[in-house]
Amino acid sequence: MKTLSVFQALANDRRQQILAWLKDPESHFPPQVDGDLVKDGVCACSIAEKLEISQPTLSEHMRVLVTAGLVLSKRTKKWTFYKRNEPEIRRFKRLVVSKI
Repeated sequence: MKTLSVFQALANDRRQQILAWLKDPESHFPPQVDGDLVKDGVCACSIAEKLEISQPTLSEHMRVLVTAGLVLSKRTKKWTFYKRNEPEIRRFKRLVVSKI
């Protein structure tokens, strides 16, 4: 995890919203046919629809979050599912707290 890329990822309100929704996906997204919301993650289509943005725009947001290490992606069939990378998020929180 690169600290600068995490701060850049968190500097965007939509990416913060995505992370908040992914923290409790069952409360924010309907059940999926091809993957468990918690175990497999949330389908990119559902996230884009909820944010009311296009797939390419969502792809860019998710690329930033994945590059920062905050989110994990998983391909199933032709779909991409995303979930939070909790160990890396905890590590980042500890790093920030230790620097304050």
